[in-house]
Amino acid sequence: MIRPSRRWAASLAVTAAAALAASALSSPAAQASGTNTTPAKARTAAASAAALDGPEQIRNGTFDSGSDPWWHTENITFDTTGGKLCADIPGGTINPWDVIIGQNDIPLVQGETYAYGFSASADPAKVGRALVQLPVDPYTAYLTANPELTPDGGDHAFTFTSPVDLATGQVVFQLGGSATPWRFCLDNVSLKGGAEPEVYVPDTGPRVRVNQVAYLPKGPKNATVVTEAAAALPWRLKNSAGKVVASGASTPRGVDASSGQNVHSIDFGAYTKPGAGYTLTADGETSRPFDIGAGAYETLRSDALKFYYPQRSGIAISDDLRPGYGRPAGHVGVAPNQGDTTVPCQPGVCDYTLDVSGGWYDAGDHGKYVVNGGISVAQLMSEFERTKNAPTAKPLGDGALRLPESGNGVPDILDEARWEQEFLLKMQVPDGKPYAGMAHHKIHDQAWTGLPTLPHLDPQKRELHPVSTAATLNLAATAAQAARLFAPYDAAFAAKNLTAARKAWAAAKANPGRLASPSDGTGGGTYDDADVSDEFYWAAAELYITTGEKEFNDYVLASPLHTADIWGERGFDWGHVAQLGRLDLATVPNALPGRDQVRASVVAGADKYLATLTAHPYGVPYNPPTYDWGSNNLVLNNMVVMAAAYDITGTRKYRDGVLQGIDYIFGRNALNQSYVTGYGEVSSHNQHSRWYTHQLDATLPNPPKGTLAGGPNSGIQDPLAAEKLKNCKPQFCYIDDINSWATNELTINWNSPLSWVSAFVADQGDGTVKAPGTCQVTYTTHGQWPSGFTTQVTVKNTGGTTVDGWSLKWSFLGGQKAGQSWNAGLTQSGATVTAKNVSTNSKIRPGQSITFGFLGTTSGGANPNPDLFTLNGAACA
Repeated sequence: MIRPSRRWAASLAVTAAAALAASALSSPAAQASGTNTTPAKARTAAASAAALDGPEQIRNGTFDSGSDPWWHTENITFDTTGGKLCADIPGGTINPWDVIIGQNDIPLVQGETYAYGFSASADPAKVGRALVQLPVDPYTAYLTANPELTPDGGDHAFTFTSPVDLATGQVVFQLGGSATPWRFCLDNVSLKGGAEPEVYVPDTGPRVRVNQVAYLPKGPKNATVVTEAAAALPWRLKNSAGKVVASGASTPRGVDASSGQNVHSIDFGAYTKPGAGYTLTADGETSRPFDIGAGAYETLRSDALKFYYPQRSGIAISDDLRPGYGRPAGHVGVAPNQGDTTVPCQPGVCDYTLDVSGGWYDAGDHGKYVVNGGISVAQLMSEFERTKNAPTAKPLGDGALRLPESGNGVPDILDEARWEQEFLLKMQVPDGKPYAGMAHHKIHDQAWTGLPTLPHLDPQKRELHPVSTAATLNLAATAAQAARLFAPYDAAFAAKNLTAARKAWAAAKANPGRLASPSDGTGGGTYDDADVSDEFYWAAAELYITTGEKEFNDYVLASPLHTADIWGERGFDWGHVAQLGRLDLATVPNALPGRDQVRASVVAGADKYLATLTAHPYGVPYNPPTYDWGSNNLVLNNMVVMAAAYDITGTRKYRDGVLQGIDYIFGRNALNQSYVTGYGEVSSHNQHSRWYTHQLDATLPNPPKGTLAGGPNSGIQDPLAAEKLKNCKPQFCYIDDINSWATNELTINWNSPLSWVSAFVADQGDGTVKAPGTCQVTYTTHGQWPSGFTTQVTVKNTGGTTVDGWSLKWSFLGGQKAGQSWNAGLTQSGATVTAKNVSTNSKIRPGQSITFGFLGTTSGGANPNPDLFTLNGAACA
């Protein structure tokens, strides 16, 4: 069972209210907000609560007799002239609950469905916040509505079903959080039982489901049709002018268990002409439009990575670099922040403070978590490392992401990764302190903050939480990886990481059972993990790849995980990281004994996921009976395994599996929507976040383009999902609402596989499979000493034509440098070496070889032979 990336429910008793609320949140103003809310079922036609038979629960909802028994916070004054309640709302407040109007002692009956309605206006226009809730901590909200209020006013009506019997319920309007003053007016407030429960039915659009973004011209092209038909159906592909350019018959697939739908598949891969605005018609339905072309994935590769810069903590986000997303630096100690530069531990945990500024905010809250940051930064670094080892990979260069560090001679993806890696290093316990060398599990607010709360406006006290073995091993693994990747660009930073990795490894071995508490969930997720054997395996693998040392070699080979089938149907995530170690051992050059078997195991895993995809009517490489929290990231991680198999073998079916699997993310799914903001005609854009809160505050943005939503989650742990998605089939357990933190959160570790896979897809160009190069390279290290080595390289022409002028490229593992050479001219940029012919050996005739050599220096780490060589741009055997 995949461990969810959030353990919101851990701190609550198992009560009826807790089962629905599944969180324990509180606010400094004695009014809960944020994650602990139950959004309303807004009616499409505003029905009047007064028409119901149940008794009226609101006293003086028409304000005909003044304002009593309504109450308010001290910063406003009531005005009931004209038979309605008005108040001037002050500007300069931070949280919604900083200004409240409310009424107490509202009786609620468990299982009763209530109609709640009111008339309200705002001048200027605002998004309000209306709640029916528990009046004491944890202020569980049984209804949360976010009505759009205009100067002209309007009626608003909602229904909700109470999960509790409660004589002292509370109705409140939270009106704070505005920088400027405004006027609010309220009338005709009514709450009555006896309402009909509403059934939520998502708008799934046309029954023909396609990848709404793009199919590669020379790649697979598949669609799914929802239909009652049992026999094959005719289909037609039309271009943007409406002309039929291809046709055929569908393949009936029966009832898909993940959606409960009877479906057919359509394969139109034979059509290869690039273009925009194609549509597919079948069974009287026409799909949403899509492109055939490669350009969208080049853009997505950048956008998925650009997601991280606005997630940064401790730095002002430049509106020049991210128009519309600029904001002041968060958690730098400028009021109202208490800052991350001198953060104390939770009481009783430690006697010191640490500067843990920087890093990425983990998700929709203000917390920063080592185990989630670990897999995220590892996958970004692996995306870069793949450009050194995979024949189809093309690197993004310095300046591609428009970062503050752009122009420093370092690839931007490494600059972004460094921002998080430096934070992870700061979470290590200093020498001389208890548990020195271990890493604190997380740092976040003492209590939950509400929505919206921009990072620089968060007033909560920040705390370091206890060390954990899992966090320590995440640090060991990522620091070992960073040590080799940054060596060609910043030797001092690389050395710092390697020192930290060794120290973390030793500390974890000395403290193998320091587990994060599953009850430590107030103010942030718990990220508890009862089994850290996979973290030990991953850390040992990374340390071995970087150093080549016997200790790590022996640990990897002795681990039961090294030969186990770790490719579960549910994929891998932050709590299952043995796969990260296996993938890097298979794809990053190293001299591990039995490496061929490691590579074969990755291919076997890819075969398993490819078989799942082939059997799935929607073409998804993920098909458990229930969908997990963050299912979209699991789908993508299974695609990472297939992509690695393609890099290892060059076998097209694995590449095509990735190209087909990505269709699910972009609209070929039961909900007929893209899960990536800004991609596809209908896409997720209300992900759960405290600062991308356009749904709650029109002055704030939606998440940036290229942001992945968590996706369907059969657990439906948040109150909105529990209310609207009850008894949902797995693919339907999702709603694009900011209050659905169980299905619709954004996180750094969900965008990292999106970034990795989008780069892989972009690297495939138009989908043409390149023929293997007609060359063979033999790379032989004849001698090696602590600071250097000598190597001979032989290049053989295995083709039928003469090579006239040659250029051979390869990349070193880490900090090796090529020096004096013979029979070739050598240049080096970062880890990449280019060898070019000299005048005497410019021609390589068919069947003949040339040989050259060089002296090299090492940075003290491993010096394995490179896996990938390209001759004049083509990969060699």
